[in-house]
Amino acid sequence: MPKKTKLNYRFHNPNTPEATAEYIIKILIEVNQKKVKRILLDEASKYEKERLSEKSRDS
Repeated sequence: MPKKTKLNYRFHNPNTPEATAEYIIKILIEVNQKKVKRILLDEASKYEKERLSEKSRDS
């Protein structure tokens, strides 16, 4: 049986840790933007329904 070769990856990153973190955050925000928007709209809709039902109970 052949021996498995262990892979070793090295990345050269000339940026500062802060610049790298900012870049990663921007990517994550862009990728998750649709999901966050959908969640916010769903929560706003639930809030509006609750508000309307409370108003109808008070009347």
